[in-house]
Amino acid sequence: MIIKPRPLTAEAFKPFGQVIQTNGHTPVMINDGTTERYHALAGVDVGEGGGIISIFRGSRRPLEIKMMERHPLGSQAFYPLEKAQWLLVVSQAERPGPGVLEAFVATGEQGVQYAKNTWHHPLLVLQEKQDFLVVDREGAGENLEEIFFDAVRVELP
Repeated sequence: MIIKPRPLTAEAFKPFGQVIQTNGHTPVMINDGTTERYHALAGVDVGEGGGIISIFRGSRRPLEIKMMERHPLGSQAFYPLEKAQWLLVVSQAERPGPGVLEAFVATGEQGVQYAKNTWHHPLLVLQEKQDFLVVDREGAGENLEEIFFDAVRVELP
């Protein structure tokens, strides 16, 4: 028996699941205009509340941390689609700001899952642009809190 593959299209694959791609989708600009969010490219069947898969295309920005965000209703995962280092800034403090931030350099083969309610900086890429597969919550309720403070500069090793 021989199987002849055909081109993968959303319509042809529909009986089996969803095709995840940015082509044909219009991005929404987020993170102070530094990230293109290709929102909800596929759903995640996790029961009530639901989750989504998106692709974020981050752009390099100055490494001055002036704000943090958290998501009180669900976790959020980022996995790079290119083998390039990227930066994470997080805090366990109830009120993040200067003196209570931690930074990590991730390889292009490391993703993270931010736990629910974890303060983190929006996507920080170290090259001109970098794509990430993102899995997070979709549903009712306010799932974004932001806090602003005096700038903290990140010094790379």
